Amino acid sequence: MLAKSGNISNPYLAGSEKEGPKKTGIIVITSNRGLAGGYNSNIVKLVNSAGFDKENVVIYPVGRKGQESLRRLGYEMSDDFNEVMNKPLFGDAVSIGKTVTGDLESGRIDEVYLAYTVFKNTMTQTPRLMKILPFTEEDLENEADMGDLSSKEDDKKSADEPKGAVALMNYEPEEEETLSYIIPMYMNSLIFGALVEATASENGARMQAMDNATSNAEEMIDTLGLQYNRARQAAITQELTEIVAGAAAIE
Repeated sequence: MLAKSGNISNPYLAGSEKEGPKKTGIIVITSNRGLAGGYNSNIVKLVNSAGFDKENVVIYPVGRKGQESLRRLGYEMSDDFNEVMNKPLFGDAVSIGKTVTGDLESGRIDEVYLAYTVFKNTMTQTPRLMKILPFTEEDLENEADMGDLSSKEDDKKSADEPKGAVALMNYEPEEEETLSYIIPMYMNSLIFGALVEATASENGARMQAMDNATSNAEEMIDTLGLQYNRARQAAITQELTEIVAGAAAIE
């Protein structure tokens, strides 16, 4: 829509024009409980190694484990939404979105990122860091280019044929009012999708961790049982040897 809309003035598009470094807000989704293998630590490592300046980062923690780890690393914390992870609902995503967009409009932050874990299957969960606001000219150009490449007919286009969006987008009601509704809804949908993916990833990671723990415990029990039997057999053999030696000495 934005790629076909021409020049629009909206706080969610151009971003802040203030001088100095940008303030980045990151919504970090982890779990409230441990015993999930590397699920939480992978997200913390992803955020910490992304190249952001800690002095210019505000963390919006969703999950107690990520909050505790990032606070120890020196990151600034905003309002926490840890209880959301007990049972994520779309209303929770809306609440998070309102807080973040409010800080974006007030100038507390200049851009918004989302860090969560993508669920592929029970064995594979991939941490992801994605920028969700504001949209830049480069983002729109890339989207337009992807639109051009989406059809096989594009390969047959001549070099003189115009690229990107041609027809403009018409709005009803006005552009500002429409985008002020659609963009926050888009953001809330991304957040809710991330919450659902993260919940599935947490459960998958915990199942895998518990399965590994069970296998390790069974292996340890087998090893200790073998060692115990060997020690018991050695003790019995020693006792029999002493009895036989004593009987031979009496004779």
